[in-house]
Amino acid sequence: MSGIRLTFWGAAGQVTGSMHMVEAAGARVLLDGGLFQGKRSQAQRLNAELPFDARRVDSVVLSHAHIDHAGRLPLLVNRGYHSPIYATPATRDLTAVMLPDSAHIQEKDFEYLRKRKRAGPEAEPLYTMADAVRVQDLIVGVPYRRVQHLRKHMSIEFTEAGHILGSASVDMRINEGGAHRLVFSGDIGRSNLPIIRDPDPPAGPVDTLIIESTYANRRHESVADAEENLAELVRRVSARGGKVLVPSFAVGRTQELVYSLNGLARAGKIPRIPIYIDSPLAVEATTVFRLHPEIFDRTERLVESNSPLFDFEGVAYVRDVMDSKKLNALQGPAIIISASGMVESGRILHHIKNHGGDHRNAILFVGFQAQHTLGRRIQEGAKEVKLYGEEATIAAEIVTIGGYSAHADRDELRAWVKRIGGPIRRAFCVHGEPDALGAMADILREEGVPEVHVPRHGESFDLSAPGGAVSVSPGVDLDGEQRAEQGE
Repeated sequence: MSGIRLTFWGAAGQVTGSMHMVEAAGARVLLDGGLFQGKRSQAQRLNAELPFDARRVDSVVLSHAHIDHAGRLPLLVNRGYHSPIYATPATRDLTAVMLPDSAHIQEKDFEYLRKRKRAGPEAEPLYTMADAVRVQDLIVGVPYRRVQHLRKHMSIEFTEAGHILGSASVDMRINEGGAHRLVFSGDIGRSNLPIIRDPDPPAGPVDTLIIESTYANRRHESVADAEENLAELVRRVSARGGKVLVPSFAVGRTQELVYSLNGLARAGKIPRIPIYIDSPLAVEATTVFRLHPEIFDRTERLVESNSPLFDFEGVAYVRDVMDSKKLNALQGPAIIISASGMVESGRILHHIKNHGGDHRNAILFVGFQAQHTLGRRIQEGAKEVKLYGEEATIAAEIVTIGGYSAHADRDELRAWVKRIGGPIRRAFCVHGEPDALGAMADILREEGVPEVHVPRHGESFDLSAPGGAVSVSPGVDLDGEQRAEQGE
């Protein structure tokens, strides 16, 4: 068959920046176009330096709307990309609010630092609001389980990934001179998460699998245990007059937390204290959730009852910045849920600056905190952190509840691989820190996958080489060290 080349331009050897290029059937196709997050100078360099000519990319296939998967799409447009972007309808609608928000945050943060003469090169916005808006003109909504032809000899089909609203795994078929099936997992969710349907992977023989590895080296607590732990935390902190500050991803995690708090309040398991959703993006994203009940999990109790999932006594959605500032002087128990999930930007920074120094309060982490992020440093116990260039004290109780993670854990990833049925000819482990990537590789080998690779950033493979995929160009480590060719 004709050549198939796969190159990893993000989430290879790290968690964020998902972007993988498939060159086949006369086309260049990007799987995702995500933003790198983490150490500011390094992330800025990786984000700004597109390693290919955006004008020569024929299409983008987007797994879901999270910024580490979609956040570089406006940069692609800024650099001349003008072809279709394929996504599920819910992902299309979520990116319509998430990408302009990303541009807005970059512009506002830069302006804040510029006024205080602290704006270095790493603070420069990557793209404008206009770039983000132009992305929507290119997005084509493709429902789950509908075949979409990208070229004469290339097609895709989306299946439910169970990660956030609209998230998908990608089943790509290449039929030029032979048949090749490539499956990209996207981010794999968990079974029994609130609101979202369970993962439904593509089934059958697979030539090439690209699979996320975020939590391949650990197990989560159950979703039911997570809800009980949330209730106990709210009761404990409110009893001492404190506030629970929750850095939360605006899409998915926030809505799941609101859903859980709704159920706990209805059951009398938590006191009726004010709950503030202080994130314009989360407010807009919740509106998108309300628009797509057709893909909710109908087995969920509140979903099945047709009760309002996100609107109940005590919950308030905060859009206006002045209303947000009023929370700085808020007295008494409350729950404040605010973006960003890794404490890298957004209003959560102000809340931690104003309330993080009070020992009565708690900072609750309910999502993955990547290396070098502010959230990771706080989660690991830092007592002094920099917020907007100034030192701030952290005296609040630090709590992590892993059961709300939208990423599958070790056992759930193994179950997902088993459900494919196989055989799986080869696999590439991406979207994970080194230990997790190694653990995912071990899982795949134990499940009978004969050829397993852990690619590095920029590494390229010839998938049509006899005897197995061959690394045809070396990758680089994040410290710039080149990697020798490797065919595991």
